[in-house]
Amino acid sequence: MAESQNIEWKESWRDEYLKWICGFANAQGGRIYNGTRDDGTVIGVEESKKLLEDIPNKIQNTLGIIADVNLLSANGLDYIEIVVNPSSYPVNYKGEYHYRSGSTKQQLRGAALTQFIGEKTGLSSLCDFDHLINSKKWGLLLIPLLFFFNIISNRFTKADCSLVLLLCILL
Repeated sequence: MAESQNIEWKESWRDEYLKWICGFANAQGGRIYNGTRDDGTVIGVEESKKLLEDIPNKIQNTLGIIADVNLLSANGLDYIEIVVNPSSYPVNYKGEYHYRSGSTKQQLRGAALTQFIGEKTGLSSLCDFDHLINSKKWGLLLIPLLFFFNIISNRFTKADCSLVLLLCILL
């Protein structure tokens, strides 16, 4: 079975695969199978019990989400399944936003990142940036920018969200 929008095969665990988990969470969700070849053939993974403890902690500590990490077995070989659900809010890996598209992981930057953050937070529908620019209400642009930078810097709280949304509505 080939890799797809929702399936990724990996031979061994590397912490950089947290980026793939981030990408799945920001898209439709998906599964990573660790201890498999690119065609899905199980080759097994060493220290499976240790990975079963380490991987969930790394996901939670680095990405702030919970993923199901399961120990599976085929032909006497252990391999790991990581099940990532889609997130309703933007998930970042050390300040980087990744997205699963087809069988690839894309790092979001520039306009793609701005659009993604706006869609995930609902901010783009509450604050019409074109209207603000055309009506010369430049000061109002500071509110979404503060919101955006708080998300990137990992200092975003529910109170920040409430304040930003209230200001967008009132102003």
